[in-house]
Amino acid sequence: MYRPLKSNLICNFFPWYIKLIIKKDFSHFRFNELEIKESAAVLVLANHFSWWDGFFIFYLNKLLFKKHFHVLVSAENYKKVWFLKYLGAFAAESKGKDVLATLDYAGQLLDDPNNLVLIFPQGKLYSNHIKSIHFEKGVMQMINSSQRRMNIIFAATFTDYFSKRKPIVQTYLHNWETEEYVSLQLLKSAYNKHYDQSVLKQTQIIE
Repeated sequence: MYRPLKSNLICNFFPWYIKLIIKKDFSHFRFNELEIKESAAVLVLANHFSWWDGFFIFYLNKLLFKKHFHVLVSAENYKKVWFLKYLGAFAAESKGKDVLATLDYAGQLLDDPNNLVLIFPQGKLYSNHIKSIHFEKGVMQMINSSQRRMNIIFAATFTDYFSKRKPIVQTYLHNWETEEYVSLQLLKSAYNKHYDQSVLKQTQIIE
């Protein structure tokens, strides 16, 4: 598997750079505050509709969660976007056993309360206008590889222009209190309930 790499120079530069480009390309970046258990890691499950998505959650983490950022990406993006590995990106190098090893690694990251792991359960990019979010099976493999003590945060992000020249980014967050028994279907259903509620809130915004 491809693991994250550390570089103090890059780690100090990119938070500033990502903040700069988000402020440059968007008129506002909005999200709701929520409380988490500080003594537990954070697993963020988010919709995936743009090149920006990982950077949005990276920036949000700096503002709200303040954990060590990690994100599961494709091997193609890990190799193509050279700096991702220095921002906490990791990836499966090949199919089969390496995918399972990568998901186990993600589960181990979630056992450290200082970590945040971002997962896009859809596995690839979809339109921001789809009605529901598909979940790949690997999400449960990752959760079951952990001690299952993390905060599970649902994030639904949308962009709209309204009356602005530049788009507004709005992320709706929900801290899901996990059930004793968690299945892929239960997790998917709970996320999509949050997603539906977020879509409704987004359509009710008046600028």
